Amino acid sequence: MTALHKLTCKVALSLLLCASLTPQLQAQDASTPIAFATQREAWLQKAAANMPQLSETHHAPQQIVRSVQDPQAFQGWRMEASGEPIDSLYTQSFKARKTVILDFGEHLTGYFTFRVNHMGLPADAPIRFRFTFAEMPAELNTPFDPYPGGLSRAWLQDEIVSLMRLPETLTLSRRLACRYVKIELLAQSYFDFTFEKIDFKAVTSATQRVEPLDPSTDPRIARINDVGLTTLKECMQTVYEDGPKRDQRLWIGDLYLESLANTYSYQNHQLTRRCLYLLAALADEEGWLHATVYEYPTPLPQTHQHCMDYSLLYGVALNEYYKATGDRETAEDLWPVVVRQIGFARTYLKDDIYDMQKQPSWWLVFDWKDQLDRHASMQGLMTFALDQSYELARLLGREKEVSEWPNALKAMRKASRKCFYDARNGVVRSGAEGQISHLSQVWMILSKTLTPKEGQRALELVLSDSTACYPGSPYAYHYLIEALIECGMDDQARELLISYWGGMVENGADTFWEVYDPKDDFKSPYNFFPINSYCHAWSCTPVYFIHKYKSIFQR
Repeated sequence: MTALHKLTCKVALSLLLCASLTPQLQAQDASTPIAFATQREAWLQKAAANMPQLSETHHAPQQIVRSVQDPQAFQGWRMEASGEPIDSLYTQSFKARKTVILDFGEHLTGYFTFRVNHMGLPADAPIRFRFTFAEMPAELNTPFDPYPGGLSRAWLQDEIVSLMRLPETLTLSRRLACRYVKIELLAQSYFDFTFEKIDFKAVTSATQRVEPLDPSTDPRIARINDVGLTTLKECMQTVYEDGPKRDQRLWIGDLYLESLANTYSYQNHQLTRRCLYLLAALADEEGWLHATVYEYPTPLPQTHQHCMDYSLLYGVALNEYYKATGDRETAEDLWPVVVRQIGFARTYLKDDIYDMQKQPSWWLVFDWKDQLDRHASMQGLMTFALDQSYELARLLGREKEVSEWPNALKAMRKASRKCFYDARNGVVRSGAEGQISHLSQVWMILSKTLTPKEGQRALELVLSDSTACYPGSPYAYHYLIEALIECGMDDQARELLISYWGGMVENGADTFWEVYDPKDDFKSPYNFFPINSYCHAWSCTPVYFIHKYKSIFQR
């Protein structure tokens, strides 16, 4: 994840100064950082103790296919059956074939094994192949080089392999995520050869049987649910990964949404617990969470990756985890982490904390939408996170420790209405130019800054306004649906889920994508759409909506 938004210090300060809190409330819970160093080892041990066991299944390719250029297809390409029996791959000369595209029939995450043997004369020289693995058809039909993308070229799933002696069986060391594999013969000698075996060992930590849907559920929603479950399953590895093809690590924002979907499906709460401890153990010296962490070769943070909105969502995730599991030990252990994230965010209420010439060392995510003004959204999210974190305090009987939080909430909501709410027109505006966006309304609704009636009016306005800044990713659409439900707009929430996630299904999605804009098939935050993740954690939440709100979606 790279194209996140960095706020200048001046903007960050003006953002939260509008809360108009007293100096006591501004500094109270940020002045005494938790001594996280004394807890790191214990938290790492608990993270390790909750390492899930991965289940393994073996899959063979289902058919031989060919790419067809089609302007009506998503990104201009689709696959169709070649008409060749799959057995021909193992019985006929590959030297004569030279290239083949195999379809496994479903998205898989794991390890690719193949075996090649000579036919007749023994091998007198090495043979060389290129393997290209793809989640979507266009990935196999878009030249990777010269590479224009903003992330490492190495994330693209192509491998060149040379075999020295036959027969030989080889398992590629790289873990892959794909539905299709293209095999190209690059170099050979006089002898002939064929593939004897192709196997894909898929891995996941999602094993629990999921509650079936009501038989009366709309088939469109049933299909969305299936694709969402597959998306979540593929991203549930030894952490909640944001994408099994690219990044392959834990991000706080993805953790929160994956854990919601997991609670209403696979119920692997052990994985949630592991991720919460891992993030806490790898906080910086002041106790501020890094937005993303690595597992291997040993657990490490991605330093200098602080996302203010993500760190605040940690407490929301812990609160939801505690309500789902009743695991008081984990909630008590990690409660100081929540307090520290709130405390750090509130230091931005002090207008002399930073040299105004410096850039802050944190980012804002919210959406893949460069033009989105994030002022109102950030104010709303901080209020939402503070509210949810105070709920956790009450559940743990620790509200006296943060007794000033309710007053802070009142002050922030009051200031938000003054700074951002255009009561005359019934809409939230953000930034110096008063931008109207879907997300500005969403976060003022979820933070309870707007009443449900006011929120309904605001949402109806932006949903009908073609000039409003609309969401650019499934991550943002998740929160839009949450806001619609909060305002009692159940029918609109249902139709949006069908139209947006159903749009991906209609475009051939086996798993839901990191980025989807119905107006732009080729949208990419990285300047090259094949590097996009087409199985992405933050896109799995139809599972959560469909199973939690049965009366809305299972009919």
